[in-house]
Amino acid sequence: MKITILTDNVAGAGFLAEHGLSYLVEHQGSCVLLDTGSTDVYRHNARLLGIDLEQQADCLVLSHGHWDHGNGLRYISDKKLVLHPDAFVKRFHPGEDRNLGLVLTRHELEERFELLVTADPFFISDSIVFLGSIPRLNAFESQTTAFVNADSQPDFVPDDSALVCIEDHGIHVVGGCSHSGICNTIERAIQVTGQRRVLSVTGGLHLQKENQQTHETIRYLKELGVTQVYPSHCTELPAMAAFYRAFGGRQLKTGMRLQLDHVK
Repeated sequence: MKITILTDNVAGAGFLAEHGLSYLVEHQGSCVLLDTGSTDVYRHNARLLGIDLEQQADCLVLSHGHWDHGNGLRYISDKKLVLHPDAFVKRFHPGEDRNLGLVLTRHELEERFELLVTADPFFISDSIVFLGSIPRLNAFESQTTAFVNADSQPDFVPDDSALVCIEDHGIHVVGGCSHSGICNTIERAIQVTGQRRVLSVTGGLHLQKENQQTHETIRYLKELGVTQVYPSHCTELPAMAAFYRAFGGRQLKTGMRLQLDHVK
C-alpha cells in the first residue's frame, strides 16, 4: 500500500504546501485521490512527481466537507466522487460569516462529477472501503466543536469519514481530519472489515494539545498494537511531539511517498 502526499501543511524540498490535505492512495491495483486541499497545490505537486491524476486516479473521496479538504475540487472533474450526504452543509466559526464548507454547491458538484453520496460504508474496490458515518462512541473524542451550521447550531462534522485499505493480515486507516475521533474511526473500520489488526494510521488527527484526549488516543493505539502512526495536517505540535515520542516515525511533507507494504 502506498500513500503519496500531494497536499499537506509542511512542504517537502521543491514542493508547495498549504493548510490542507490531499493523498493519493494506491492499493492492490486501485488508486484513490483522498481530498484535494483548498487550491490546485495538489495538482502542481502531482505534476512534479510525474503523476497524471486524470489517468491514474480511479475515483475521488472527500473525507468531509471543509474548505481545506474539498475546495481543490474546482481543479478536477469527470471522475466518480464519493462523499457523505452532510458534506454539503455550510459551516462557520461562531460569530463569523466566512463559510468553512465547500465553495462548490451540490448542484455544481453534480455537474462536474459522478457523485456517489452515502452515509453507509462503500467498497470502492475489494480492498478499499469508504467508511461513511462514524459512530461517536467513546467518552474522550468528539465532545466539543469549534463549528456551527447555518442555523447557529453546533456542528460536530457528522460527515467526517476515512478510507480503509484491507490486507490479508490487517488494515491501514487513512483519514482526513478525524473530527469523529481517530479511535472511533478505527472501531468503525474494525466493525466494517472484520479485521482487528491495525497496521498503520495516517492523516490529520485534529489534536492540538498534549492532554487527556491525546494520551487516551496513544493508549488506545498502543493497546491495539499499532506501530505505524503518521499524524499530519491538523495535528498541532504538542500532540505531534507526543505521538513522535510514542511511535517514532517521521513528519509528513508534500512530495513524500509512504510505502506501507512492509508492515507485517
